[in-house]
Amino acid sequence: MGNDTGNKTAVAEEVIAAGFGGQGIMLLGKLLATAGMYEQRQVTYLPSYGAEVRGGTAHCHVSISSDPIASPVIEQARSLMIMNHPSLVKFEQRLRPGGRLFANSSMMQRAPERDDIEVTMVPASDMARELGSLQAANMVMLGCYLAKGGVVRLETVIEAMKEVVPERYHKMLKLNETALRKGYEFGQGPE
Repeated sequence: MGNDTGNKTAVAEEVIAAGFGGQGIMLLGKLLATAGMYEQRQVTYLPSYGAEVRGGTAHCHVSISSDPIASPVIEQARSLMIMNHPSLVKFEQRLRPGGRLFANSSMMQRAPERDDIEVTMVPASDMARELGSLQAANMVMLGCYLAKGGVVRLETVIEAMKEVVPERYHKMLKLNETALRKGYEFGQGPE
């Protein structure tokens, strides 16, 4: 059962992030959830991996609320962050009407087909490649999401990176921050 059925919980945000293993989907979700905790919210984080981690499917559910959350499972998300075409096919219908879909246009074979949702096409992989690391595409996507009304602040996510990113990868923190900020700028659009 999803969070809407018979549940009076006021959920500020329900996000599903999806892509293939190796795109940093779990890091994206864990960062969002940790930032929610930093901002004193109730949070659930539910990772899900396919048969293989790298190259297989990966998705996670993140709920952030001011009230307790009944279930970590999200049936109908308020927002989707989709990093590749197979994930678009699999999850597009899991977005509630009026929801927000952020799609990595660098990896899509088609645009989303629904006309009852808000779609933001983000060239996340192309932008990350320009920054020197395709691995930063997840941070570009997260930055754009935050700019378009994500429920936590950009600076909180940057602060949470020091805790969430394993110490052996701290050399990537500056790149990740730069990618987040580029995605945020993209999400804000032209001034």
